[in-house]
Amino acid sequence: MGKNVLVLNGSPRREGNTAALVDAFAEGAEQAGGTIARFDVALMDIAPCRGCLGGGADVHSPCVQKDDMDAVYAAYRAADVVVLASPMYCWSFTAQMKAVLDRLFALMEAGMRAAAAGGEAAAAAAKEAGGKGCVLFMPAEEDTERNFSPIVSYYETLCERMGWRDLGRVLVGGVYRVGDIAENPALEEARALGASL
Repeated sequence: MGKNVLVLNGSPRREGNTAALVDAFAEGAEQAGGTIARFDVALMDIAPCRGCLGGGADVHSPCVQKDDMDAVYAAYRAADVVVLASPMYCWSFTAQMKAVLDRLFALMEAGMRAAAAGGEAAAAAAKEAGGKGCVLFMPAEEDTERNFSPIVSYYETLCERMGWRDLGRVLVGGVYRVGDIAENPALEEARALGASL
């Protein structure tokens, strides 16, 4: 049985290097029977987190802000695997991707509310929030371990806090301009990772 895969593409470039990685991954995942729900978050109306701590009251729309994030929440609930794809901006995700990741905190708030209530609600919230696999794709200009170390640290912490299992990472340097990733072995690595799910 194929996996439900949520792809969050944080690149503002519709046909950039990140999109090429996502396309290769999706091709492999679909050939393996997976279903892809892809969001190009830079093209969506997603406001940054307000830090209001008011989320989690409505399990279907956990954030108090109502925008395109509601579609992401729905796809997240159905997903077995979450793919975080973003070009490196200042040694991290793009601002558009970071807004989505910050807004996922409302799901953690929903889990905390359910845990406080106990019973079936807590079990359902725990199942929905955790146990997902996660994949990271990040093209960058510089191709050194030091360049990628801040994002690797952030990603590993994010997986730990969200209860995600790391299924793989494709970190590819030397791809600064649009199209630089063409013919790069990272595309086949992304395709194979998709096929392995």
